Amino acid sequence: MRKPTLATLKSFIKRNDKNLYIKVKSSFDGMVDCVMPVEDEFRKVESINMENKYTLGIQGAWLVGGSRNYIKAIEDGYEVYNCCGTWQIITK
Repeated sequence: MRKPTLATLKSFIKRNDKNLYIKVKSSFDGMVDCVMPVEDEFRKVESINMENKYTLGIQGAWLVGGSRNYIKAIEDGYEVYNCCGTWQIITK
């Protein structure tokens, strides 16, 4: 199996745009100046805007420039982590 890339993630999102769910596992907290865990559940992705290169128009998704996004294949989707936090996007 090939290593997932940003192109792989974008292709997955485009193919499944009507059936996506997101879960934020951690996010950057400016009060403590680091990434902190978040208690969240999977929720349906309401809108997508692929022109926004840092969020793809998905609330809770954050991407950083360059190759500093680490993407891992998980069951039914992908997990992304970077300096902004960790989130999972899946299909149900």
